[in-house]
Amino acid sequence: MLDFFRKIIPDTHPIRLFYHKVMAVIAALVYRYPANDLVVVGITGTNGKTTTVNYTANILTAAGYKVGMTSTINFQIGSRKWENNMKQTTLGPFKLQKLLRQMVTEGCKYAVLELSSHSATQSRIHGINIDVAAFTNITSDHIEYHGSFNSYISAKAEIFKKVSKGNRKFGVDRALVLNRDDKYFDFFNQHVADRKINYGMKGNASVTAKDLVRRPDGSHFVLHVPNNSIAVDLKMPGDFNVYNALTAASCALALNIDLESIKKGLEESTGVAGRFETVKKGQKYDIIVDYAHATDALQSLLELYKGLVSGKIFLVFGATGGGRDKAKRPKMGAIADKFADYIVVTNDDPYEEDEWQIIDQVSEGINRAQGAGFWKIPDRREAIRLALTLAREGDCVIVAGKGAEKVMMLRGKRVDWNDKQVIEEFLTRKIEVEIGYEHFEGRENVCLKS
Repeated sequence: MLDFFRKIIPDTHPIRLFYHKVMAVIAALVYRYPANDLVVVGITGTNGKTTTVNYTANILTAAGYKVGMTSTINFQIGSRKWENNMKQTTLGPFKLQKLLRQMVTEGCKYAVLELSSHSATQSRIHGINIDVAAFTNITSDHIEYHGSFNSYISAKAEIFKKVSKGNRKFGVDRALVLNRDDKYFDFFNQHVADRKINYGMKGNASVTAKDLVRRPDGSHFVLHVPNNSIAVDLKMPGDFNVYNALTAASCALALNIDLESIKKGLEESTGVAGRFETVKKGQKYDIIVDYAHATDALQSLLELYKGLVSGKIFLVFGATGGGRDKAKRPKMGAIADKFADYIVVTNDDPYEEDEWQIIDQVSEGINRAQGAGFWKIPDRREAIRLALTLAREGDCVIVAGKGAEKVMMLRGKRVDWNDKQVIEEFLTRKIEVEIGYEHFEGRENVCLKS
């Protein structure tokens, strides 16, 4: 019956939103507003939230505090960490409030939360008194759910309003952490707080990275804060991860964490599963698994590895179904066409949508013929197998869109799936192929055996 009403009442209909609000109020009451007994850091934005949440939690842990954390891919209470297999960036109100209560019970001082625009619109964070709010960056995402970009960014702003209007906790400043390089800096800067810390790499930010040295396995930079600086060796590559580190460092500064602990926490962060994750099983080419599922994230990913590898770039990717942001699908195809040498368009999470329709919409942006470095293969396993078969020494295979997720939503059902696990299965056994007669750029156009 509940599924029936979900289908006939739109996600953002006032009745649905009222239902979410009632459930959130009840959840907060049942678990006795646990956020009031924690110092809460809420991190939002379009890209980089998960990595930033993990960086921030690692810094606070390095400073000697017991920390709780929720993110798209993992949870933490103190030294205990486990995977998030619920396919939600921000949990529903009952699960979230229960987790916060567990953090309090187990003696955590801080809770670092990854907060989505959906969580604000659906009142999942009702009753959570946020002390520090940060945004990583803002680009177009979830537009079809929210109805417009203005509604999307306004949902993000609700998280900042909770800092401005929330009840003050004893001895805790209310703080906002803002990306000065982002075009929506002024929009978020209008909110009131005890402290505001801005970060960036382009202008006169109060927290910045200088003397940046880029490496395939990470970055070295000097972290500059007001009246001080310290060198940092980051173990995740790309300027976007430097930005994530600056966001986390700024959150820590807002909580009066010392610079040595910030350095230690960042340098001990060895990467997040499914984010620029390298798969190595003795093969002579690189394999990267990443969560990039939006246009700007996909472009940043491809630009990074295009400049790092000597050979060709193979991209296996798709687009999320369920009515999510259909307009970005051909744009993602165009980005793939621009930066990848070989493209395999496949399933991501089609949900109830027609798989071929999604693939065709993505392919509208690809200006090359099928078979000429471009294939449409709905079966994600076969798509990955094709890329692994064609790759040669010095190449890079990028499997994007799902990261460390353990399930795929296919035809309305949850199917067990993990990109890294599938890749490792192929690499640890011989891949059988039939070599066809067509060649391009010295590589065989292969037909895979079933």
